[in-house]
Amino acid sequence: MKFSKRSRLRPFAAALLLLAGLSVAVTGQTAAPAREHSGLDPILAYISTNWDKLTRSMNSCDSIVDPKLKVAPVLYLPADFPTPPAVSQLQADCKVDVEHLPRRITQLGQIDTNSIHPHGLLYLENKYVVPGGRFNEMYGWDSYFIIRGLVRDARIDLAKGMVENFFFEIEHYGALLNANRTYFLTRSQPPFLSSMIMSVYDSEKAAGKSNNAWLERAYSYLKRDYEMWNREPHLAGDTGLSRYYDFGSGPPAEGLQDESGYYRKVTSYFTARPNQADDYVVVQKAGDTAPTFGAKYSVQVCDVPTTMAHPECEAQQVVSLSDDFYKGDRSMRESGYDISFRFGPYSAATHHFAPMCLNSLLYKTETDLEKMARILGHVAEAEAWKAKAQLRRQLVIRYMWDDEKGMFFDYNFEKKERSSYVYITTLFPLWAGIATDEQARKVVANLAKLEQPGGLAMSTQETGVQWDYPWGWAPTQLPAIEGLRRYGFNDDANRLSYKFLSTVAENFRRDGYIREKYNVVTRSSEANITAGYQANVIGFGWTNGVFLEFLHALPAKMVDQLAKEQLSAK
Repeated sequence: MKFSKRSRLRPFAAALLLLAGLSVAVTGQTAAPAREHSGLDPILAYISTNWDKLTRSMNSCDSIVDPKLKVAPVLYLPADFPTPPAVSQLQADCKVDVEHLPRRITQLGQIDTNSIHPHGLLYLENKYVVPGGRFNEMYGWDSYFIIRGLVRDARIDLAKGMVENFFFEIEHYGALLNANRTYFLTRSQPPFLSSMIMSVYDSEKAAGKSNNAWLERAYSYLKRDYEMWNREPHLAGDTGLSRYYDFGSGPPAEGLQDESGYYRKVTSYFTARPNQADDYVVVQKAGDTAPTFGAKYSVQVCDVPTTMAHPECEAQQVVSLSDDFYKGDRSMRESGYDISFRFGPYSAATHHFAPMCLNSLLYKTETDLEKMARILGHVAEAEAWKAKAQLRRQLVIRYMWDDEKGMFFDYNFEKKERSSYVYITTLFPLWAGIATDEQARKVVANLAKLEQPGGLAMSTQETGVQWDYPWGWAPTQLPAIEGLRRYGFNDDANRLSYKFLSTVAENFRRDGYIREKYNVVTRSSEANITAGYQANVIGFGWTNGVFLEFLHALPAKMVDQLAKEQLSAK
């Protein structure tokens, strides 16, 4: 694999040591001496060139392809939206069908996605960066970490266009979507929109392009996004907090076609463990009506003595997954953490929880809305947002803080009990600024539960699914480590971010790619997943962005050490 010389890299890569020097004010350290061939040049060149390789638009045929469903490509426009010239050209150049959605959409849940045949891409006005591999569309929470990387790499216009695309989604598809495919019209993703807006606004302001007119427009769309999370059915019972909730029913399209055997595996799990099944399975006996979603996703339970006497299985009953399971499964996908056992086995109870991550993000949204309102001179609104944030902070601490264990936990509002599942999102209240100083100290005292040779593991439970131990993911590493920095735990932040950076860099040196996720115990990119999709996708948008951000925040001497390690290992 060949890479361009330093002089041809984008600003971040070309000025690695200037980057290290930017940390002088914080760390008091001096920049490392310049070297013509830095050990980090190859990975920085990879990231720099990959922004363009991962960029999609309505002007290119590769934007339409859906690797998950592998169907003939169709592009859908909003019901009342005229066909743009670029789409007409795309239709001619790529032999793609162009359709309009059957009705105007103002909120999630207004359209039955099962009625859309075939599924296809949803039109967006501006260019956008996709994660990579099977993820060939613009994703909700992925985009925040991609935007952080784009801004760090001086690609502000591209980053701003992606934020504008989310405004388009809110206006024409009813919400910031999981991603711009028709089968995602039932759900959103973790609400990072306020953080995306402020990242772009602050970067433009730093460049002398303060644009309050744009911020006013962003403010109006952000309020609409915020409102979705604070009305039914996204409310977590009577807690005053919010939950994840997908408006669809039954197994999602991408889950059926792209995650071979997943639902049969889940059904077998609950069949073998009836004490964990709750309302997630339906037992169909002889003569009963067939399950809602058919025997295709069911498991036959046989009479063992009869079967031993005869090789064929004489089914005594058929066990299928229930509507409640599929609601939890879909809501888990809105959370982005698909799949973990954080909300029970296979996160089947996701919609019964007020999650730490979601409510921390909504608190961050409220504080950002306050900040935006003050910039724009909306003083009364700013005070109202401040009051909303203060209330949510009180509720998060009331329901989610366990003083004895010294950690934040998700809250099951159906059972009215706090979870005990140790998860990396215990650090999200630090990132958002919810935790008190004493709570932050207690959380940090428990870091050893999650810390591994390659960074922070998702959880302490090895369940065989990708959002649990032993995996580490960029979009959780960044809030966790930035949360540590916010409360002054810079040594811990430096140590942990270095572990993750070196894991990504070492694997890149071996195979030439940046991956979606990493085994932080073995410091490898091995993907021994037992349920869900099996791949460890290359690209990879959010890992690229987090790598740049971690490198930027690291003290100069640690950047130099990382570069030397990569040189010496060749």
